[in-house]
Amino acid sequence: MALNIKPLADRVLIEPAAAETKTASGIIIPDNAKEKPQKGTVVAAGPGTKDEPITVKVGDTVLYGKYAGTELKLEGTDYLMMRESDILAIV
Repeated sequence: MALNIKPLADRVLIEPAAAETKTASGIIIPDNAKEKPQKGTVVAAGPGTKDEPITVKVGDTVLYGKYAGTELKLEGTDYLMMRESDILAIV
């Protein structure tokens, strides 16, 4: 399913990864204790600015800051729109 959204300039649209429901030792985490994910997949990217071209591409898995970006809900799915500079690393 293709999204009908095109980020402008150095903005990137990211689909956050699902929050962990279980710890490594098998303890189930309740909904109110789940942390906000800091990892996601790039769904769309803008063309960049004239001084700096965009370095991430669609399909890249990235790490971003805990409070980075603006939350969006499109077609029933949660997304984050952020500047490329808010992305910390490509995994």
